[in-house]
Amino acid sequence: MLNTKVKRIFKAVVTGVCLFSSASVLSQELGWPEKEELTFGFIKLTDMAPIAIAYENGYFEDEGLYVTIEAQANWKVLLDGVIDGRLDGAHMLAGQPIAATIGYGTKADIITPFSMDLNGNAITVSNDIWEQMKGNIPKMDDGRPVHPIKADALKPVVEKYQSEGKPFNMGMVFPVSTHNYELRYWLAAGGINPGFYAPHKGDTSGHIEADALLSVTPPPQMPATLEAGTIYGYCVGEPWNQQAVFKGIGVPVVTDYEIWKNNPEKVFGITAEFAEKYPNTTIRLTRALIRAAKWLDENNNANRPEAVKILSQSNYVGADYEVIANSMTGFFEYEKGDKRDVPDFNVFFRYNATYPYYSDAIWYLTQMRRWGQISEDKSDEWYKETAAKVYRPDIYIKAAQSLIEEDLIGADEFPDFATEDGYRAPQTHFIDDIVYDGNKPNAYINKFEIGLKSGQTL
Repeated sequence: MLNTKVKRIFKAVVTGVCLFSSASVLSQELGWPEKEELTFGFIKLTDMAPIAIAYENGYFEDEGLYVTIEAQANWKVLLDGVIDGRLDGAHMLAGQPIAATIGYGTKADIITPFSMDLNGNAITVSNDIWEQMKGNIPKMDDGRPVHPIKADALKPVVEKYQSEGKPFNMGMVFPVSTHNYELRYWLAAGGINPGFYAPHKGDTSGHIEADALLSVTPPPQMPATLEAGTIYGYCVGEPWNQQAVFKGIGVPVVTDYEIWKNNPEKVFGITAEFAEKYPNTTIRLTRALIRAAKWLDENNNANRPEAVKILSQSNYVGADYEVIANSMTGFFEYEKGDKRDVPDFNVFFRYNATYPYYSDAIWYLTQMRRWGQISEDKSDEWYKETAAKVYRPDIYIKAAQSLIEEDLIGADEFPDFATEDGYRAPQTHFIDDIVYDGNKPNAYINKFEIGLKSGQTL
């Protein structure tokens, strides 16, 4: 736990009148925070970095916010903490606020004014599975495998297990996680059915008609679960793919950057009630997170080594510096010794990463429908209305415009708010070359060979 009360008193004494006068000017425009002392939750992953940096760099305190940061045991505990008020906000899976809003799993009105990052995940398989896959993968002149590696290379392995009557088990971190949908996307693109959900029948296993059985494992436990042989592969965020490489127990075969270039990942989640009750506080915490994200990406990632040092502390991610740095500083190691440049493996600010696009939310909803978590057809308008309930660019824009007015961040580093409609241009960089247009969710769902389509239910 990080307690800021001592730091708060110290800063007030040191800065004295200067702090008061600058804060007074700022408060006239933004309003004083209605709630100053806050507790935020996170899971031990490198993409919680904006929260850690906003704390360590004093951005929260610049906003008059005195924050305690607490690691959570798993995603459910984290979500429950935000819902019941034990936590004021948290680093969340993008699917969590969306699923809560539509009542899948837990019903609650959770919103996000801030998208925390792009990319940052990978799919790792055990050494044994990798040996079986290697013969199905083209090689470069130097003998290394050609990337991206598609699930086509895994399909014969899965079929062999099926013929022997063995289940092919894989891990992901939560049923509505990006990791679940990315792993499913990759498998299905290679002709492997990851299974369906049927909540209307009481079946939330996700194993209906499955060729590969996906189950939940908390991120820090992924390497140990793989080593124990309970699962043969997993999709998780860093540093838990690189940890498998360092421990010599597995091989990351594909990053989510290769599955969907610059895909949205985590969000910062708060209750709708919190945002309504504490509007100034909400804008101010969003300002602090935006500043932290910019710091993480500025000068071509020049601050990343310092960020890695912070994240390696036990009160944050708690993995070795070298393990976190392996992906956080612009590289990614696949098979041991096969380290390649992936400068955008972690993106926190560039490419408008922090803006909460409606189309990002809609993509998650399409995958929920594709795999049966949404049991029946929904209209395109329903997708758009649901996205607008959860993703709140109106809050983000107020925070961003105030940062622009104070010359803390340039207007050219944000979307053009005068013309921005919350929908990215159709996105083409998927591993299966299927184009995603957030304005046409049902047409998108119907493009997939594997998955529920319009008119289908289980």
